[in-house]
Amino acid sequence: MISAPDRKPSRRAWLAAALLATAVAGPGGAAPPWSDLIGQAREALSKGDPISAEVSLQRALAAGAPREAVAAYMGEAFLGEKAPDKARDWLEPGAFTPETAAWGFRKLAQLEREQGNLAAAGQAFDRAMAITPRDATMWVEIGRLRYVGGEHELAIDAADYALKLDPDNVRALEFKAQFVRDQQGLAAALPWFERALRRAPRDLGVLGEYAATLGDLGRAKKMLTTTRLMLSIEPGNPRAYFLQAVLAARAGQYELARGLLARTGDEFDEVPAAQMLEGVLEMEAGNYGLAAEALAKLNRQQPANDRVRLLLARAYARRGEDRLVIHDYADQAARADASPYLLALVARAHEAGGRRDLAAPLLDRVAYARSVDLAPVALGSEFGGLLASDRIDEARAGIARNLESNPGSAFNQAIAGDLLLVDGDAAGALNHYRLAAHVRLTESLLLRMILASARAGQPAAGAGLASAFLATNPTDRAAKRVLAAAAAQAQDWPRACSLLESLRVNGGSDDVRLLADLSRAQLRSGDAKAAEATARAAYALQRGSPLATEAWGESLQALGQTERSQALLAKSRTMLVGA
Repeated sequence: MISAPDRKPSRRAWLAAALLATAVAGPGGAAPPWSDLIGQAREALSKGDPISAEVSLQRALAAGAPREAVAAYMGEAFLGEKAPDKARDWLEPGAFTPETAAWGFRKLAQLEREQGNLAAAGQAFDRAMAITPRDATMWVEIGRLRYVGGEHELAIDAADYALKLDPDNVRALEFKAQFVRDQQGLAAALPWFERALRRAPRDLGVLGEYAATLGDLGRAKKMLTTTRLMLSIEPGNPRAYFLQAVLAARAGQYELARGLLARTGDEFDEVPAAQMLEGVLEMEAGNYGLAAEALAKLNRQQPANDRVRLLLARAYARRGEDRLVIHDYADQAARADASPYLLALVARAHEAGGRRDLAAPLLDRVAYARSVDLAPVALGSEFGGLLASDRIDEARAGIARNLESNPGSAFNQAIAGDLLLVDGDAAGALNHYRLAAHVRLTESLLLRMILASARAGQPAAGAGLASAFLATNPTDRAAKRVLAAAAAQAQDWPRACSLLESLRVNGGSDDVRLLADLSRAQLRSGDAKAAEATARAAYALQRGSPLATEAWGESLQALGQTERSQALLAKSRTMLVGA
């Protein structure tokens, strides 16, 4: 937590500051000859041109400017040039003029935050706050530091306080929009971004966030218009090209996406979303080695990211690296929460190596899979790993310590909810999940809240959560799946069909269970022909699936093909009994 200590400068310090201010002003109060050069440097920094700023500042020093007058801006310039050691030379001593001190300490805080020195960053902000305690933009920076440090509730408080200080501050509005996006969903964030853009219609940071949110909402046309505006403001803007690459990839225009991504240069080389996109594009181009290289790097950074792990496994399999698939994924396939897709990849790798004895049990699990257990929210974390390996007492002690030290952390609250869910306290788990969702409601957390609601005897509440989530995240697959199941249970077959068909046409055409469920919904809606075609597609994907076999048998029966349908239904019953 960042405090605002009461620092009273000594009389000697005040005298030194007064003498320096006199030197800066020049004789008779006239501006010194180097002041224009500092002004040019500040303008260059505001335009994102740190190199030009450094040149102007060096010229100011040569013209007689004292080091203290340029230190804050020189440190900022070197931060922009990705030269942290040089920035530290100018910022760490804390030798600034009274007029630039608050800015200098804020830049020092930025340096410390970027280098992972969060406590030192907090101390630097304390010094800046002692000078300008009511600066809204500084409170946004403090909020971002708190968020990185896991003080999520305090970060929200900082965002709200920044808006209280200055309701029209663009950075505060942008920060609030990002929080609303995490808390309430994509659609709820749009008015906040739009409010910021009314204040600064050409602000590239806000435009980029706005365009990304539009894209995630599926509003491709408006997203493209926004990125083109970004490029008109700053030709060659790498984020605009990256967002356009994402848009092209979603539309299946992979070569266009590759070309657009190349135009970002090396600006996004370390950005996880760009690494993911690169992996997908290389996969689509058949460059499985390059895809694996990009995805392996991301997997090391985000070991708990299920989608990255599956894509990497797919890249290995497509490249014929069966030994790597087995080495890296056999243990995960042994877990109860392994996806059918991963089970199939590992099974095929065993088959390729001549080990059908190891492949058969995995293929059986694929065939009979109806649902999978939920892994802990943060499987890649220390406590997630403890929960996943049933070391409950160790996890309980560690989670209790973390909650006591930082109850405002969404991570701590989510893991505490997982622990109570494992212990059978669904209502208690739901309380912790709600606290975590106040910071960020993810798809994974939504599924846990729905599960906890069901186990607490409140299934309708779970469906309500999914419906509210889908309203502001209209492309979310998990919410659609939950609501389709609820519609089927209520025998609202047209709604179930609509939701499941939406999932099929948007990436679910190879999901056997989804196709089987859609076939049943179509059949019960009175469209036996559509049901038969859908079930036949599911059966073609996986002949050993009792779900697909049963769905195809039922649809053929409805069409009057009695002999064939009875054979399929008998086969399905045999497989289910054998399971």
